[in-house]
Amino acid sequence: MTKAEEKQRLRAVMRQLEHELPERYKQAADRAIAAHLLAMPEYQEADTVFCFVGTAREIDTRPILESALAAGKRLCVPLCVEKGIMEARQVRDLGELAPGAYGILEPAADSLAVSIDEVDFAVLPCLTCNHLGQRLGQGGGYYDRFLSAYRGGTVLLCRERLIREEIPLEPHDYPVPWVLTENGLYEDGTPARLG
Repeated sequence: MTKAEEKQRLRAVMRQLEHELPERYKQAADRAIAAHLLAMPEYQEADTVFCFVGTAREIDTRPILESALAAGKRLCVPLCVEKGIMEARQVRDLGELAPGAYGILEPAADSLAVSIDEVDFAVLPCLTCNHLGQRLGQGGGYYDRFLSAYRGGTVLLCRERLIREEIPLEPHDYPVPWVLTENGLYEDGTPARLG
């Protein structure tokens, strides 16, 4: 079996596992993850924050997005501009977001583009990852391309029950230094202190 086939098999398993998670657990985990993230000094010190807008199956990032705006940070979210390519676009109000590619809430096509070099702190999704920050996404390559060009602080959000230590990797897969679950922060695989 190729690595690509292994990834497709694991995606199917993880989507089913996510579907079976109790709603109560997901909500509690998401609240804890958001609280942990907001306590990270790297987030607090960042002027420009890039964060995904969580779908119904992903971590609810609304508290993070709202906090960034309330704190006066420049908030950027992804805009899919073509297959496999996304750009960081600034939003000033979550009301600016509307369903776009794949039904994901996105800013308008004419929203202000922000250079990846201007982003201080990035918050990324995954279907699953391990504590070392090796991630498995949806398979579109959007975040791998982002990570290939981005050098700032980056954290992956994942519910603890969806962590898998064995992640099939290909050469284009980039690890992320921090993983945040409801249980806390992991840095390069080791539990780390928040704040």
